[in-house]
Amino acid sequence: MSQSKFNFTTKTVVAIGIGAALYGLLGSISIPVFTQTALRPAIAILTIFGAMFGPVVGLLSGAIGHIITDLIWGGGTIWWTWVAGSAISGLGMGLVFMKSSFHVNEGRAAKADLWFLGIVGSLAMAIGYGFSSVLDIYLYGEPPVKMFAQFLWATGANVIVHLVLGVPAVAGLISRNRKNSNLTVLK
Repeated sequence: MSQSKFNFTTKTVVAIGIGAALYGLLGSISIPVFTQTALRPAIAILTIFGAMFGPVVGLLSGAIGHIITDLIWGGGTIWWTWVAGSAISGLGMGLVFMKSSFHVNEGRAAKADLWFLGIVGSLAMAIGYGFSSVLDIYLYGEPPVKMFAQFLWATGANVIVHLVLGVPAVAGLISRNRKNSNLTVLK
């Protein structure tokens, strides 16, 4: 079955809502690693939802989820620059969905697809958080040295979560669905 790449179906809207809610609410679980920067297991949600539903769901789950996190756990101040970073990260994690050899629900993926998810998702976080850091310097007057350190810590911590929790979770879902797709109908 062909995957819808950019259509906003009911399933897509629901996936965005659930992904954003989970990402936003799980944002409270964090291990501080640097000023305003933490190891956040919620990043795995972006990996899973991006891989399962595509780049649009990843992008919007990241953006809306980050807004929820800022509103609930960040004292009510929305850091739009970092919302953009989360959106870019989710978008990158969803690019694997575009590959014809990859489909989580059908249990279909080559090893190269999981490598693609790991590498492209990690690069998307580096690009997204780099963008956020540069915007913080120019829009908010943050010190460049602080923002460079925050960029390194945020990227490193989130790449670890992506590779240690997110990608293996996607691999597990693929494996589980592969086993379930081998059923045959007896007559």
